[in-house]
Amino acid sequence: MSNPIPDSVEQLARVVGPDGDAVLAEMDDYADREGFPTVGPAVGGWLELFARMVGAERVFEFGSGYGYSAYWFCRALPDDGEIVLTEVDEDELELAREYLGRGDFGATAHFELGDAIETIGSYGGPFDVVLIDNEKHRYREAFESVREKVAPGGVVVADNAVAGSTIDHEDVRRLLEGESVDATGPTAGIAEYLSAVRADPYFRTTLLPVGEGVAVSYRIE
Repeated sequence: MSNPIPDSVEQLARVVGPDGDAVLAEMDDYADREGFPTVGPAVGGWLELFARMVGAERVFEFGSGYGYSAYWFCRALPDDGEIVLTEVDEDELELAREYLGRGDFGATAHFELGDAIETIGSYGGPFDVVLIDNEKHRYREAFESVREKVAPGGVVVADNAVAGSTIDHEDVRRLLEGESVDATGPTAGIAEYLSAVRADPYFRTTLLPVGEGVAVSYRIE
């Protein structure tokens, strides 16, 4: 599926957002060269801003790849902060360790090899920011596994809320509006996730139309 968010919007968001650095430039080059899907610099700038806005001290990522989103988060964390990266590919996780090691960060990074939903069970809360970017059909499961560990005033950010993989955003909308749609895989997974977070009385959710779409859920209590 093509991304319905115009490239011009993405380009403008990149110009308006915070500047990257030499390491992020290398990470962007790696993504372009290898065809590796990342949130991109426009969304990365928002991740850094979210962390700054909530005064984040602890971050958990469901799916970290080679550390692109984590690098943006680390730019906002205090020296005594903490971020947990999870990844099933050992080579990507080692690359994340290398990139974050080159950043001028004081925060502690934990690099967890394996299933993110299993990993969260070994960590206590609270987390100030959570990124959900694992398998789309498991987004709701990821949310349910971490929702009690999200601090009041914290945020849960879910990537690919509009596009990516085989996601059909029109079918997602129809499902959320109660229509009968024969949707499976990533489309159904995103719709199930959005339905769950929108119905949760402890969270308020909105959609940020940059990158491939980011759903942002704020814990109100």
